Amino acid sequence: RVSRRFGTCRPMILPRATDQLLLPVNPAFVLLSMILAFAFNLLPWGRIPGMPDMLALVLVFWAVYQPRKVGVGLGFVLGLLMDVHEGSRLGQHALAYALMSYGAIAMHRRLQWFGPLAQALQVLPLFMLGKIVAVVARMATGGMFPGWTIMMGPVLESLLWPAAVLLLLAPQRRAPNPDDTRAL
Repeated sequence: RVSRRFGTCRPMILPRATDQLLLPVNPAFVLLSMILAFAFNLLPWGRIPGMPDMLALVLVFWAVYQPRKVGVGLGFVLGLLMDVHEGSRLGQHALAYALMSYGAIAMHRRLQWFGPLAQALQVLPLFMLGKIVAVVARMATGGMFPGWTIMMGPVLESLLWPAAVLLLLAPQRRAPNPDDTRAL
């Protein structure tokens, strides 16, 4: 639809979940968040079944919000690092992270139209797929089934999604502008 008001022609666009303009992301902040998430996964409680994979959460987040900076290749490399750290089958996490990155990039435009809670519901299948792929890769190479409690991890990752949106987008948010005459 086009609105013709006062002789101007402007397209009418549906409102987004966030009607606030964001500043460009600082690549150093993306790197820092990835390093902190990786460090969180290095802690001993990361081996407890059902714990959320913070690196997967941050990777999917940046693949959704910055698909040109964070992609499938980075997901594969980070997955290899997690495989080496955990001593698991080489490629187990790499395949899962690469597929999650691809899925996040594939749905990034649609996902940004929703608020953080609706986004959390939509990334849940993506986290589930990543965990299922990792478990199937583990079992295909002779590993044991870790039990059904491992599926709590993707649920917790999805529950942490709104907090990740608030925390990781915070440096990009503009301060409220008290000047109503400014265009941006």
